[in-house]
Amino acid sequence: MSALNPDQLIDLLAFGQGRRDEAPNIALARQLAAAEDAIAIERLAQLLHHKKADIRSDAIKVLYEIGELKPHLLQPHLSLFLEILSEKNNRLQWGAMTALRTLTPDNPEMIYANLPAILVAAGQGSVITRDQAVMILIVLAGIEKFHQDAMALILEQLTAAPENQLPMYAERCMPVLQKADYQEFIQVLAIRLPGMESVTKKKRVEKVISQARKRMNGK
Repeated sequence: MSALNPDQLIDLLAFGQGRRDEAPNIALARQLAAAEDAIAIERLAQLLHHKKADIRSDAIKVLYEIGELKPHLLQPHLSLFLEILSEKNNRLQWGAMTALRTLTPDNPEMIYANLPAILVAAGQGSVITRDQAVMILIVLAGIEKFHQDAMALILEQLTAAPENQLPMYAERCMPVLQKADYQEFIQVLAIRLPGMESVTKKKRVEKVISQARKRMNGK
């Protein structure tokens, strides 16, 4: 399958099939990724400006699923995803942030340069938008050139993160922490503990703190 026109693409979306689930969108993403159909992906990106919200929502779903499989296919559309971050439509916003997260490992400089817009969207958007933005920061923290700046921003996110998200953020940080990070990382998490209401989530954060202390002490 190659060079599908916009109408054909719409017919393959969940909207075009009268479906309420994501299966058609995921199937289309797999097909386009397997074929590396740049023309169809370009036309799909154009559907992000379609007048019907359901078509826009399906299109962003297909695009970020392609990004999970073969992120290089989304690279020509990186600027478009950055533009969509300012959308009021939550589905488009968090979909664009998810696409950007898939693009971060291969395009760290571009993502780093646009962190102000990414963080504004994270602060104003849905939980999923924030989650994906934090994952972007964690990817950047794993790259030496951006580590220090990314870690400072991660600590800000940990300070302000909703209790529901805090354990996941803390856990995901562990692989990218360096020796110099542990003390402040532990302090930020320890300050959060007294205000936590969920016993389960509090235990998860305490476990991360314990692991970080062991690593800091070389154990």
